[in-house]
Amino acid sequence: MKNNNYLAGLTRFMLTGIFAGISIILFAQDQTPYYTKTFEGSVNTVEVQTSGGSIFVAHEAGQNNRVEVYIKGNNGKELSKAEIEERLKEKYELIIETSGNKVRAIAKTKGSFNDWKNALSISFKVYGPAKLATDLKTSGGSISLKGLTGNQEFATSGGSLKVENINGDIDGATSGGSITISGSEGNIDLATSGGSITASNCKGDMELATSGGSLKLDNLQGKIEAKTSGGSISGTNVKGELETSTSGGSVKIAGMSGSLAAGTSGGSMDISIVELGSYVKLRNSGGSINVSLPTGKGMDLDLEGNKVSVPGLTNFSGSASDDEIKGKINGGGVPVTVKASSGRVNLSFGTK
Repeated sequence: MKNNNYLAGLTRFMLTGIFAGISIILFAQDQTPYYTKTFEGSVNTVEVQTSGGSIFVAHEAGQNNRVEVYIKGNNGKELSKAEIEERLKEKYELIIETSGNKVRAIAKTKGSFNDWKNALSISFKVYGPAKLATDLKTSGGSISLKGLTGNQEFATSGGSLKVENINGDIDGATSGGSITISGSEGNIDLATSGGSITASNCKGDMELATSGGSLKLDNLQGKIEAKTSGGSISGTNVKGELETSTSGGSVKIAGMSGSLAAGTSGGSMDISIVELGSYVKLRNSGGSINVSLPTGKGMDLDLEGNKVSVPGLTNFSGSASDDEIKGKINGGGVPVTVKASSGRVNLSFGTK
């Protein structure tokens, strides 16, 4: 992951003036933004930094290109406009500007300011053209992206990530929230240390990692690596190549088409493969493994467990015992390795 050290050096206060092609509107603080700038021209990049709020960047039909600023007191406390202006002037630097094809929206604290009780939560919403790359960083809120084409890089230390309908490379990280991605295509790299990951209707090479939650994979296509250290794994209608593992939960994969390597150290496995790829590799240390494979296909079987059951095994050549089956079925072909250290292996054959 490229996202690190993203809040270093945030130290001054400044409110930029009016740049060419930009208009400014101030709002009362209720349901409207505290501050808005609209921008025109061929903008293709957005940079946003804030240490105490959320970030939202989107292309939505009918929306003017603009940056909206939302400001509240720490812990969501409502403040008067005068209180906000006083704290901004004394303790913060707020920069909203365009330079060439880039929009910058940055909220920084002055010097070594660390007065938590009087801190501000400064959030940004950016509406722009569809072809838009981003560089987004916050230490105190969620990040959401929607409807963009371009490379997206973003990180937060204290919130969730939501990615919707993005076409381009995606590199995102959070240390304190869940991740949801849907309807996106490109090289996808997402990681969290404290939440679950849900990925649906996506295409491309994907790396999904969490240290503290479950993985839910639905209707994905590509080369996918998905790992968790603290939750279960479920997948449906995955096509391509999937490598997935967990140290603390069950694994359930249904409707898999392609190559699969899956493992768990702390649960059972239920696997259904409707179309074989180059290999099947399944391992666990603490439960049974139930596998359904296409019928009539050539395979090299290597099955081990407390007990191994393959009802209706035909066209087989090799060795078979209660706890191990090794050999070729239908003349051999795709290697199928299934090993349960302390549980049963149940293999059946489903659709052709």
